[in-house]
Amino acid sequence: MDAKEKRNEKVPDKVFKIDDKEEILRWLMDEYGQMVVRIAFTYMKEQQAAEDIAQDVFIKCFQKMDTFRNESSYKTWIYKITVNRCKDMLRSKSVINIFKATKFMGSTEKYSPSSEIEVVLRERERWIAERILALPIKLRECIVLFYYEELRIEEIAELLNINQNTVKSRLYRARQKLKTLIGGEGDE
Repeated sequence: MDAKEKRNEKVPDKVFKIDDKEEILRWLMDEYGQMVVRIAFTYMKEQQAAEDIAQDVFIKCFQKMDTFRNESSYKTWIYKITVNRCKDMLRSKSVINIFKATKFMGSTEKYSPSSEIEVVLRERERWIAERILALPIKLRECIVLFYYEELRIEEIAELLNINQNTVKSRLYRARQKLKTLIGGEGDE
């Protein structure tokens, strides 16, 4: 499978054959909506701000759809717009957030614990999410994109407009910091 086939692997044929921007936008929102909110949340640490940014991102996608040239995947294009919008928002005003750990994963599923094990696992996820959100933004974004969004190093480098070795270095530093944070508090 060549790079172009891989890029378009999950994209329905109709997306490339129609000029209906609204239908394409609906598909993009269905396909990437939750991921955009999760990425925005990792930057903003506030659910409402993340949802506002997601709305801005899809408005921008609609406005700029004609400029999409298929040089990258829709996923990479949308993530790049999301990251840039988050950075703009953080630059434009001082953002002071209160962490809401239960919303970190951005899941819309209702959680109904059916056993003590599920409760313990959920608490562990929340605890780890707190440590991830405590990382500096440059390390946090790499960890989230790599582990939660499952992007490859090359995709992260392209998305953040940095060298692949920089991504590897940030991932290494983030893992080291997390080991310290998790190891230091987890042994209590």
